[in-house]
Amino acid sequence: MDAVSQLILDWFASHRRHLPWRNTVRAPQSAYLIWVAETMLQQTRVETVIPYYERWIARFPDVQSLANAEEQEVLKFWEGLGYYGRARRMLQTAQLIQQQFEGKFPKHKRVLHTLPGVGPYTAAAIASMAFGQDEYVLDGNVRRVLARLWNISDPIGSIAAEKKFKAYAEQLLPQSKAGEFNQALMELGEVLCIPRQPKCDLCPLKNHCYAYQNGIQDQLPQRKRKPEIPHFNVVAAVIQRQKQVLIGKRPSKGLLGGLWEFPGGKCHAEESVEQALTREIQEELALNISIQKYIGLYRHAYTHFKVSLHAYHCRVEGEHEPQCLVHDALKWASIDELKHLPMSRLDRRIALDVERTIT
Repeated sequence: MDAVSQLILDWFASHRRHLPWRNTVRAPQSAYLIWVAETMLQQTRVETVIPYYERWIARFPDVQSLANAEEQEVLKFWEGLGYYGRARRMLQTAQLIQQQFEGKFPKHKRVLHTLPGVGPYTAAAIASMAFGQDEYVLDGNVRRVLARLWNISDPIGSIAAEKKFKAYAEQLLPQSKAGEFNQALMELGEVLCIPRQPKCDLCPLKNHCYAYQNGIQDQLPQRKRKPEIPHFNVVAAVIQRQKQVLIGKRPSKGLLGGLWEFPGGKCHAEESVEQALTREIQEELALNISIQKYIGLYRHAYTHFKVSLHAYHCRVEGEHEPQCLVHDALKWASIDELKHLPMSRLDRRIALDVERTIT
């Protein structure tokens, strides 16, 4: 075994965190637990994921229970984690495993990779950790460790860098210990070899690490310059009828698909937020409204853009009923009903504020 690999395994044996999805016994059930955890962990920190994971497993303890669930309930249990397409694809995958694999995860990476939403990283994680297959994993933490360890200066995401990452990851992988080693390498990257101010004094690899020996830890890995993230002004209407408010269900495909929202949309250039809200409600619901009261400003950053959302209490002018022109469904919901429907972070914040005003 490579000396570096042994150092990583020895460190992990003494410092591994006790996480709810870790299971030293390889079994079909552990494949499900690892799949759920690794899907939730994509672009999300461990500390954030743990309570979501525990609630999810309490409700969907196995493939069968997830496969038999309704999409709205799945989205509700995912609410707050973001990237809701992951939750919808998990439901699709559970149903496919139930139908085509007798409710059991396939063991091999190439087959796992064919499942909806299961990329090469997740497929390798399941194959190695649950089934003991000799497959290496490459996530952001692993790439950062390898870049510093071997001075990989090509930008992350480049063909040159990826070729080197794969070669070094395969070189390090100890036979018959891939599952344990993959967890160890990812954990080293998450707790010690962190993006800023890495804890090099505590790292078992410091005597082997090119970046540490040359004092360039903060310069690696190199990243391509990201374009400036666009910002949008957005409006939303809280239209009340007695003690109910009007919400729409977003189309199942696309951003925040299947979630419920307060109707509204983006402001056009040279358009005031009040003008934008009046136009959006006419386009979405075929309603004329009068704007009554400002509720608040809500900001949120998505992966590729940022929004500032202005929410208003509004009143329908005339006796017209709302028309479902852009949503999959419309609903007059009570405050209690809103609590049980899946919503985005922004709409949930509006709902909480509205709850205080409706008695």
